[in-house]
Amino acid sequence: MNKILTLGIETSCDETAAAVLCGGRELLSNVISTQIPLHRKFGGVVPEIASRKHIVNIMPVIDEAISSAGVTLRKINQIAVTRGPGLAGALLVGISAAKSLSYALKIPLIGVNHLEGHIFANFLSSPELEPPFLSLVVSGGHTALIKMTGYNNFELLGQSRDDAAGEAFDKIARVMNLPYPGGPEIDKLAKLGDPNAITFPHPKVAGYDFSFSGLKSAVLNFLNTAQMKGEKISAADVAASFQRTVVETLAEKTLAAAEEFKLDKIVLAGGVAANSSLEKTLRTSCTRRGLKFFYPTKILCTDNAAMIACRGFYQKNFSDSTLNAVPNLGL
Repeated sequence: MNKILTLGIETSCDETAAAVLCGGRELLSNVISTQIPLHRKFGGVVPEIASRKHIVNIMPVIDEAISSAGVTLRKINQIAVTRGPGLAGALLVGISAAKSLSYALKIPLIGVNHLEGHIFANFLSSPELEPPFLSLVVSGGHTALIKMTGYNNFELLGQSRDDAAGEAFDKIARVMNLPYPGGPEIDKLAKLGDPNAITFPHPKVAGYDFSFSGLKSAVLNFLNTAQMKGEKISAADVAASFQRTVVETLAEKTLAAAEEFKLDKIVLAGGVAANSSLEKTLRTSCTRRGLKFFYPTKILCTDNAAMIACRGFYQKNFSDSTLNAVPNLGL
């Protein structure tokens, strides 16, 4: 094996993850330790608890990733770690581990943008994928349209001005008393409802920016009004109608951008990429327009270290010992 071996480390939120990548696209291991059961009783991620759990999990997860890959630490050529965006305390756990290993093994360290990592998850799911393409990144904290003309050439076309799509999903799920994480629960409940039962307003924002705070308020007003009037509503219809509005908004802007910039490949990325309605809508629309659609496997949609290792491999520029967490790191 003479290809570069990259150890990826991800601790931006509530997943402690490590992965080993051979070259740019051959995944040897991908280990994820989730904290979802721990945070579920709080209805969301508690930063301090997340950080402490990362401290407990980080080395066992790295050890498992190395062992599962069938290599030793001495065989690793470089380490890629998430530097942001994310929870400050959580990020520092991964960065501290990465810096320590980099120093001890005398190998390069690469600080990676978590959002860029989400895009690169598609290179692992679809080895044939090459830039240029348009990427829709949809996660709990971010919604963005990115034109990617090379592995290190990004152009931000638009992003969320307030609530990201994933954040809106989680907030509506919480109001509807659905378990954490709310996004998958909304998706599951929506399958039982009528997406055309309720008309919620489509966000009107110029260009390719997004805004979901108004839609979120409209759903909250609908629920509160029904409660005050004592009206019985279908939770499944609310979930389906809300989800349809979000998905249509995302799809419309994405397809419009692809047409304007004459890009024939659309790449979906981020945790909300796991939403079945969003994936189906974009896939169908791309097929109808003769566009190629790329979508990561479910395990690579959510936070993982494989995507961080992949981004690190193509990034090429190294970090030094001053590498620090940047919680609000942008694209």
